[in-house]
Amino acid sequence: MKRFHLTFVLHLMFFSMTNLVAAGDKPHAVVVVGTHHYAPQVTMPKFAAELGRLGMRTTVINPEWDPEKDDRGLPGLEALETADVAIFFVRFLSIGEEQLQHIRKFVEAGKPVVCFRTSTHAFKYAEGHEHHGLNASFGREVFGTPYLIHLQGATAVNLVEGAGEHPILTGVADLDGWSSPGTLYLTKLEPGAKGLLQGTGRPKKPGTRTNQFGTHELKPEMTDTIAWTWENRWGGRVFGTSLGHAGDFADPRSMRVLVNGVFWAAGHAVPSAETPIETFRAGGVKRKRAAGNETGAAKAASRSTSD
Repeated sequence: MKRFHLTFVLHLMFFSMTNLVAAGDKPHAVVVVGTHHYAPQVTMPKFAAELGRLGMRTTVINPEWDPEKDDRGLPGLEALETADVAIFFVRFLSIGEEQLQHIRKFVEAGKPVVCFRTSTHAFKYAEGHEHHGLNASFGREVFGTPYLIHLQGATAVNLVEGAGEHPILTGVADLDGWSSPGTLYLTKLEPGAKGLLQGTGRPKKPGTRTNQFGTHELKPEMTDTIAWTWENRWGGRVFGTSLGHAGDFADPRSMRVLVNGVFWAAGHAVPSAETPIETFRAGGVKRKRAAGNETGAAKAASRSTSD
């Protein structure tokens, strides 16, 4: 009887330790929501919940106000200290020194970063401000491209030739009719960046356009990279994409690329092609749901932090 009891206890201890190790192996993804443009304050908590369902620990920095327009900025960025990967959905920020240093420390440590849509133009410090240079340099040096200009209307999506075997494209099939409701962003990718997806779009009016980011020649139809990988100068693994329009999270192909990109950047195996990926609409109504799977990750979508 005693022998049976001891064996049971040892088995239970081994099982518990195995579970603890497995839990400790979960990569910690910190999602930084720094704008309300394209409604990431709605979509990013839902996206984090899906990452949680698939095995990540998540923290969502998502204040009640719009950090792009409120001088309180982004409290909670100290969560980056324990992050394995940071997902940025930010735009035109002018946050204070203490908050900025959390981001700089993470990036300059060579940690993995993910760029969603507007994050190529993350900052907008006034001319003469000591950090004014970040307005142009952050997107280029951290994510692999500055922001240049965007076109008009939806973007037709296709694979970059030869990119189909990349892990981030695992499970992406049936390319017919793939379209993002977001406009096409033009890029100027840094040397070494490798394109995965390309988009085709049209400007409202072809011709020469000048904005604060330069002068651009817009053709009646243009094709450019909309998802790429890179290694920045600090050694950080980068997944960048101009996907991130609220409608992209309802498309199974776009959603799978976004999920795979986060896992790949974190240095973990992407979900298999057979793993169902849940999509959602920004209004909260699920478009697709994996049969027989419980989400079990609603707490991962909390406004500030989760486990």
